[in-house]
Amino acid sequence: MLPKGNTLPNQNYEAKKIRCPMGMEYRKIHCILYRNEYEDLRRCPKCGLSRYKVKVGQNDEIDEFTKEGPPAKVVWYLLIIPRLKRLFAKANDAKNLRWHADNRKCDGLLRHPADSLQWKNIDKEFPKFGKESRNLRLGLGTDRMNPFGNLSSNYSSWPVLLVIYNLPPALCMKLKYMMLSMMIYGPKKLGNNINVYLNPLIEDLKLLWNGGVDVFDAFKNESFRLHAMLFCTINDFPAYGNLSGYSVKGHRACPVCEDKTSYKQLKHGRKTVYLGHHRFLKKYHSYRRLRKSF
Repeated sequence: MLPKGNTLPNQNYEAKKIRCPMGMEYRKIHCILYRNEYEDLRRCPKCGLSRYKVKVGQNDEIDEFTKEGPPAKVVWYLLIIPRLKRLFAKANDAKNLRWHADNRKCDGLLRHPADSLQWKNIDKEFPKFGKESRNLRLGLGTDRMNPFGNLSSNYSSWPVLLVIYNLPPALCMKLKYMMLSMMIYGPKKLGNNINVYLNPLIEDLKLLWNGGVDVFDAFKNESFRLHAMLFCTINDFPAYGNLSGYSVKGHRACPVCEDKTSYKQLKHGRKTVYLGHHRFLKKYHSYRRLRKSF
């Protein structure tokens, strides 16, 4: 099937050895706490639970120098910095990452995040960051999904995706340029604990924002200091509450209105409903004149 002298690896391990030097490595982190100074621990330093799964009726005592069974929790982290370096190593991709500054049509219309006020305010507040057109602005999207398609199952996965908004509109949402940075899975919903799992990604984003990394630009044939920032997050309302730490339930569920949230507590249903949305419409908006029957 291949030209003479070329062979396909016949083992998964051999294939990984080829892939990792290309900047496509990943890390499997147990329970996310067992990293850095906690890497060699066998029990959680906070709650004392075993690092590994313990069967019902099995003794929870585990030798500090040996491991038993599969880990209780695992997160897969696909390193983002080597992948960003690999994008700039290809001349065509490096050119596309400058599109928002070189080829974007500036006529006052909103066609791309680069046309938004947020993009312009960032350039004004951080002029050094905005001056380098190759600095990246990333969107982070995550949500809970059930990989088995069974709504009655409690098992869930949380893919964490990164979108590069420097690219033109035809490319920035293409599968090729959407980066899966993390896969968090387990039998229970993460809730607000997602911030613990996101730590490796947050550390890399802090590095890219504060110090930056040296990257070779194949289009301009030069090295430069690459910086990146988290431009926005993309998620539904419950996931927004988990990511931001804001409570999206109760009488102050609206993050915009906060204390002025318009709500009503149902007497018999004991649920909170939110009314008064017409106040966000213009004075003579057609929805304000709708008949009650509608």
